[in-house]
Amino acid sequence: VQLQASGGGLVQAGGSLRLSCAVSGGTFSRYYMGWFRQAPGKEREFVAGIRRSGDSTSYADSVKGRFTISRDNAKNTVYLQMNSLRPEDASVYHCAAKRLILTDTRHLSTAFEYDYWGQGTQVTVSS
Repeated sequence: VQLQASGGGLVQAGGSLRLSCAVSGGTFSRYYMGWFRQAPGKEREFVAGIRRSGDSTSYADSVKGRFTISRDNAKNTVYLQMNSLRPEDASVYHCAAKRLILTDTRHLSTAFEYDYWGQGTQVTVSS
C-alpha cells in the first residue's frame, strides 16, 4: 500500500489549505485513515481520523472546529481541509492507513496503530 500526500504550502495565518492523500495498492475502503503532523524536534501528533465508510471522524482538540477530514472511496483519496490556520499548525503533515475489519469501529489516534505512512507534505503558516 502506497500513500502520496500533497497540497501543502505557505499560507498566511487565518488562511486555508486542503491536503490530499492518494492511496494505491490496496482496497481503500478497507482502511481507516488518519492525518498526523510532526514539527522539528517534536513527537508525531495525531490530527484527525476517519472510519472506512466516512461515517465517523475524530479530531485532536487543537484542530476541532477548524479542520475537517473526509474521504472519497471512489477516488481512493482522503482529504484534510484546514481553515483558520495558525502559526502553530505549521508542520509536516503525514497521512496514515490501517486496515480494519468492518465491525471494528475504533478511532485510531496513536501512530503505532497504523501500518502504512505517506511521505509527508509541508505546511508553513506565516504570522
